[in-house]
Amino acid sequence: MHNRPETVSECAPGVIRILAPNPSPMTYWGTNSYLIGSGPRRMLIDPGPDLPDHRDAILSALPTGAEISHILVSHAHVDHSAGTGALARETGAVVLAFGTADAGRSPHMQMLHAEGATGGGEGVDHEFQPDRCLNDGATVRLDDTAVTALHTPGHMGNHLCFQWSDLIFCGDLIMGWSSSLISPPDGDAAAFRDSCAKLLDRRATRLLPGHGAPIDTPRARIEELLAHRALREDHILQALHDGPLHLPELTRRVYSALPDSHLPAAARNTLAHLIDLHQKHQVHAAPSLNENALFSIL
Repeated sequence: MHNRPETVSECAPGVIRILAPNPSPMTYWGTNSYLIGSGPRRMLIDPGPDLPDHRDAILSALPTGAEISHILVSHAHVDHSAGTGALARETGAVVLAFGTADAGRSPHMQMLHAEGATGGGEGVDHEFQPDRCLNDGATVRLDDTAVTALHTPGHMGNHLCFQWSDLIFCGDLIMGWSSSLISPPDGDAAAFRDSCAKLLDRRATRLLPGHGAPIDTPRARIEELLAHRALREDHILQALHDGPLHLPELTRRVYSALPDSHLPAAARNTLAHLIDLHQKHQVHAAPSLNENALFSIL
């Protein structure tokens, strides 16, 4: 987390980034909130955590005479959405998102969760409720600004990316400094691949992520992350070729270089891959597919 940038900076013409003071191993420098537009009314993408100092920084970053009329939320994790309520009350802005925290899960993930096969996701903002829901491809227009919502599950079922001209605000789907956490039932490895393919088709020239620096080589970074996930899947299958394993032992083998403190998060990624491999009939789970199953090669 070296070279933390200024709290307020211009990322592109008409784009002001406000960096929240919530650095951590999961958030890097902190959460990026973005003010976009050039007219008297602006859109805000991701209010970030519910921190008064961050809310004040967002409001102070507005040019004189400008106001926030729309709040767009990429997904309902507390580091992105928890600040929504207080900021909406202060500004009167309308809140737009794909849906509540459990929206957008695949039928398979819904079934597994209902059966108790997966625990809850990490850092979920269960209280989040948008004023209006945005479907995939919906356009939000404001003065000189038109933003297209792209439903991009993978990191979370209700995850949206937002395209403005040739820029895509990609939330936690794509980051330059790290791969995304994929934690079932909110995280979904198969959906992650599909969402990456969707972004590749959009041909953006720059990605502005929820954490970390802008990504100036979108295609190369997305392809790198897809290759990383494919390699991780290969490592899981190789480990299971030596014999059946439970999730903790399998995670330790696949993530052998990680310190113990990082293994719980790594186990969530491993479980996401195992669910995907089970769907593809490459892995068996006994007695049934859940976090405590004994996993083996089919």
